[in-house]
Order: sequence, then structure tokens, then C-alpha cells
Amino acid sequence: MNDGESAKNLRTVELACRQLVKVGADRRALLVAVGGGVVGDVAGFVAASYSRGIGLVHIPTTLVAQVDSAIGGKTGVNLPEGKNLVGAFYPPRLVISDPDVLRTLPSREFRSGIYEVVKYGVIGDAKLFQFLEKDLAKLLRREPGALDFVIQRSARQKAQVVSKDEHESGLREILNFGHTFAHALESVTRYRKYLHGEAVGWGMIAAARLGVACELFSGKDAERVVRLIAHIGPLPPWPVVPASRLIQAMQADKKTRAGRLRFVLPTKIGRVRCGVEADPALALEVLKLCAQMRFRG
Repeated sequence: MNDGESAKNLRTVELACRQLVKVGADRRALLVAVGGGVVGDVAGFVAASYSRGIGLVHIPTTLVAQVDSAIGGKTGVNLPEGKNLVGAFYPPRLVISDPDVLRTLPSREFRSGIYEVVKYGVIGDAKLFQFLEKDLAKLLRREPGALDFVIQRSARQKAQVVSKDEHESGLREILNFGHTFAHALESVTRYRKYLHGEAVGWGMIAAARLGVACELFSGKDAERVVRLIAHIGPLPPWPVVPASRLIQAMQADKKTRAGRLRFVLPTKIGRVRCGVEADPALALEVLKLCAQMRFRG
């Protein structure tokens, strides 16, 4: 399958299921997903749906997948109305993450994965965040020690959260830090402008700024988040769309309740608060501020 975000849809799921029928797959079949987050999300949903559930193994080949998307059992595809609106919770039997496969990953794809690592630092691992501040250059050079450190700490944190809240009924919501903004950015640009991690990078900047505006997060710590994200590399520019359109896209997010926007916002490096119903006017101002920011390579 095409591994781009534009292929993460029900049409791809249908094609994959029909291919399984053609090769005679039954309920004892095992589906192996080799690729990044898009491949894993689609393959996971196919495995959950085909014959009401077949075996699934993930072999993630991108940093985003190794530290985040391959772990935890969330599967799904996008609709024109929003990201990951159709899916299932379906844990794989096995995940095999080999850092050696990242040697051939394009630089932009690799940097995209680092934004998800930053997320884990902000939501629950101040030591990981400090490592990134101090040794980001080693990670960008893909030094084995740095890779092992960030992959293991990120994967461990994801597994601990998911084991306590498999179906995202409470604690697991912390993993959505930056994602309410990110999903809106991806949606309004039709999944063609940003890699997922890049959208999360922008989303974390917006969430950090909103945390300051809501008097939950210190301006000093917000600047640490923005500075670290800026040092990872150039982000594609903020889309030229009205802020009100992004608000509308966020209202289609799965975390919205009764039309009210809910955010995961940081309270300090290593801790976040879930379900914050921020004033829409504050969110609008944050979006306008982000539109004025520029990142240069």
C-alpha cells in the first residue's frame, strides 16, 4: 500500500481485505505490518476487522512508529471530516523494533519522530526532556546510544500508560498532548503538508502557549518546549487559513465533548492535565500567534 497519510482511508482498508480474500486468508491468518505509522494504523484496522479479527505483528520502520504508533493497539483511518474517526482498539501479538532500520530513514522522516519523543518528555519524563535538551545533536546523528535511550524510554512510557488504560477512558488521554491542534492542521491541509510528527511539533507549541494563557504552565517552561522543537529542524510553515477554520476542525476531534474543546495542557515539564476546557477566545489567540512564527533550517 501507499504509505502516505492520504492512503489512510476506508478505500485502502477495503482493498487490503479483498487481497486477503484472494489469497485465501482465514481466521488463523497472521498479518505482518512492515512500515511506519500509516501502514501500522491501516494494517491494524484490517486485522481487527477481517474475519472479525486475525493475528497482527508490527515491525515499525520509522522513529514515530517505534516510539509511539506501533505500541498500544490503537488502529484507524481518516475521514474527510477528521483524523482517525474510524478504527478499533486491537493490540498486536508482537512488536519488533530494530533501531538499525532507521539508518536509511530520510532526515525529514527521522526528525518527525523526534517530535513524538519530545511529547513523552513533556507528559511524563522530565529526564528524557533534559536529555533531548543536552544531547539532541547525538540523536540527530542517530548515534546508537542515543537511539536506544529515547526509544526504550518512550516505548516504556507508552506501554505503562496503555496497560493502565487500554481504551482511552482516562489516563491514556495524556498521550494526546499537542494532538488536538495537530489533527486540525493535518485535516485543513488534507494530510499533504505535514508529516504527522511535524504537525505534533506545531501542536505542542500551540498547547504550551495555551497552557501559559490558561495560567497552568510557566512562560519559561513554554520557551524551553518551543526552543527544543525549533532546534530539531525546520518545520513546514503554519497553513495560510483562518484561525476560525482550525477551531472548526478541532471541534471534530474525538476528544471534543458537546461541542466544547478539550485540551491536554502542560503544568510543568513532565506533567500535563487532561480535559482542560479552554476559552475558545484564548485558543483563537494562540492560533494567531502560531501563524506569525517562523522556523528556518
